[in-house]
Amino acid sequence: MNSKKLKAAPESLEKPKGKKKEHYVNAKVFEAQITEYYQTGNLVDILAESVTKIAHGLSFAPNFINYSYKDEMVGDAVVKMFSALKNKKFKLNTGFSPFSYFTTIAFHAFINRIKKEKKYQNSVNEFREKTYFDLMLQGNVYIDPAIVDNDGNKYDD
Repeated sequence: MNSKKLKAAPESLEKPKGKKKEHYVNAKVFEAQITEYYQTGNLVDILAESVTKIAHGLSFAPNFINYSYKDEMVGDAVVKMFSALKNKKFKLNTGFSPFSYFTTIAFHAFINRIKKEKKYQNSVNEFREKTYFDLMLQGNVYIDPAIVDNDGNKYDD
């Protein structure tokens, strides 16, 4: 067997070292941005981007990743977090992390959206069942005679 040395990967293919994660928000910088916003009242793009990154990053948590309405959850969270910023709900110099505070706001916004969507889905399902049952009573629904019900009885005409 002929063993050859493998060539090192070209520098362009190597992973860059020290690259920040896309959804990462530095808590200390975030707190400084909030302090500046509270003092000046000017919402800078970096603060807005940080709030959006928190919501978007939380949407990749295992308990939220598979929902089809993930964009709505992120949108609700961003609105709630900006509302908290505008109303100055986060108290500075209390020892609490603004990152965890706003993540908690986003978490609760996600849970509320899930509850709303489940309630909506339940009402749609109830409507479908009622409508289907009414159509069956009117005789407008064809039932295949070869269909077997849950008890194993075959439907016959």
